[in-house]
Amino acid sequence: MKKKTLRKMVLFLLLFITVVTLFSVYANYKIEKSTQSFVTDKIEKLPNTKVAVVLGTSPNLKNGFQNYYFTYRIQAAAELYKSGKVSHFILSGDHGKKNYNEPEAMKLALVKNGIPANVIYLDYAGFRTLDSMIRAKEIFGQSKFIVVSQKFHNQRAIYIAKQNGIEVFGYNAKDVNKQMGFKTNVREYFARTKVFIDNWFSVKPKFLGEKIKIK
Repeated sequence: MKKKTLRKMVLFLLLFITVVTLFSVYANYKIEKSTQSFVTDKIEKLPNTKVAVVLGTSPNLKNGFQNYYFTYRIQAAAELYKSGKVSHFILSGDHGKKNYNEPEAMKLALVKNGIPANVIYLDYAGFRTLDSMIRAKEIFGQSKFIVVSQKFHNQRAIYIAKQNGIEVFGYNAKDVNKQMGFKTNVREYFARTKVFIDNWFSVKPKFLGEKIKIK
């Protein structure tokens, strides 16, 4: 009896793993396929919009080394502003802890790159990409904008935005080499699966709050 029970458990586990794997493959294919015409690393291919949303990450890794995801996003954002494609920024990231502030770190870096502080707005509740996209519309009043991050991240952000009635285009920052970005790429694979789960259950941002007008 115990052997039969164990065999059933193993079969169920294998079936579960197979289903999850196939679903993850589909989720990744769907997101890449449906967003491919909305992402680019060529500024001239982007429309002019009032705002660009820069997605947050820490300037440094846990080991203290430079986080090139952050560095390249800042470079891309500065290029976008200086090209005249956008006039304002929403810097959306995590400030859930007193000593951890992604939006402020991005602002300091952009100002060092010659971006005026008065065109920068901070979204401290961008805990997830879903939060950043929906809050850009619901809190900051933007239904059309450019999102700045690496290509894989932009694809997911755009898919989420379109599912919520937002028109978004992605400007791809330079990516990090495969060895350095291995953990991020693995995490992204399953994050795309969660996009569909969130959509099915109509998951909302952790916080909304008072509206902020971008002048």
